Amino acid sequence: MTPLTMLLLQICVILATARTCAFLIRRFGQPAVVGEILAGVLLGPSLLGAVSPEALAFLFPPSALPPLTLFGQIGVLLFMFVVGLEVDLKRQGRDARAVIAVATAGMVLPFALGVGLVAVAFTRLAPTGVPFSTLALFIGIAMSVTAFPVLARILKERQLTQTALGQRALGCAAIGDVLAWSALAVVVAIARADGVAGGARTLGLALLFAAAMIFVVRRPLEKIVDAYYIPGGREGWPLIAGMLIFAFVSAMVTELIGIHALFGAFLAGTLVSGHHEFRQYLHDRVLPLSSLIMLPLFFALVGLRTQVGLLDSAGDWLLCLAIVALATAGKLGGCMLASRATGAPWRESFALGVLLNTRGLMELIVLNIGYELGILSPRVFTMFVIMALLTTLMTGPLVARALNKGDAHL
Repeated sequence: MTPLTMLLLQICVILATARTCAFLIRRFGQPAVVGEILAGVLLGPSLLGAVSPEALAFLFPPSALPPLTLFGQIGVLLFMFVVGLEVDLKRQGRDARAVIAVATAGMVLPFALGVGLVAVAFTRLAPTGVPFSTLALFIGIAMSVTAFPVLARILKERQLTQTALGQRALGCAAIGDVLAWSALAVVVAIARADGVAGGARTLGLALLFAAAMIFVVRRPLEKIVDAYYIPGGREGWPLIAGMLIFAFVSAMVTELIGIHALFGAFLAGTLVSGHHEFRQYLHDRVLPLSSLIMLPLFFALVGLRTQVGLLDSAGDWLLCLAIVALATAGKLGGCMLASRATGAPWRESFALGVLLNTRGLMELIVLNIGYELGILSPRVFTMFVIMALLTTLMTGPLVARALNKGDAHL
């Protein structure tokens, strides 16, 4: 079988499995992305490898994984560009104080619990050669992530986007994503660099690039969009191509700097997000390519790295449950208490905490970075994938429960 034939077979199997699982999971009131993530796990050693090792070895031999990996990485880059498009902090001006308070609490408390977990269980969590500071920072960030796109999809499906609760949730998630990705950039710079001096140099270059993008590139970019964007039709296609080139160049620069290409794609999206009409036009044309075709390839790669069989003792499962409990208590509890402190009713505060506890795809992207950098072992990676799935699965039922008991304005 030629490499192209093998790649096409892999794509067909992955997409068919992803769409089937997405269709089935939606019947249980869950967002389609949960089914797509489960499809990736099912195609990996956790199920397919356990049932038929020969089929797994035939479909995903190590020699055939590099092309699939590249396709998956491009899909995630496009997805992060779309996430950047959706980060519109200007909409939160009227409720900025409460949004910032909840978003900060939703970062600080789970981050602290993650660091505390590493302090207690460092020997069980740390791969050989990974220092305490790097692992603690990374796991703290992994505990703090909210899946902004999954959250937005849940709000849209439940017709909550334009409600006070929906707007506050989107604002908190947007700020939380910016904080989490900024902190993750620091950790990646430290992990990739040689010593403190190398880390400082990487961070300095990253900050310089971000400043240049915001204060030098943003205004000319907005003028280009204003001058050449014609609503609807094929006339906008050259501008879409230009924006994608801009996103890929930005991703390439951050990869060369040493903090990961995803940060560049995300930053490029945020620079375009201020032009609301073009942002939506671009979003509607880029998202289907990334989410329907290329992201399932990324989920398959995550599934190949997820080995539930590695959790082969009671201690492993207790540690996994502790990760789920701490992540939920930190994110859901921290956001709920902060929302209540700003004057919101308990039911609304609980619903907000549940929504922001959604992790989904964003968590998997963070975990994948940690795995590639060697910060997470395969066993700990699997534990956090389970945490991402469970915290996302619980969102729909808990939000429905809160809203069914709450007031209509929620």
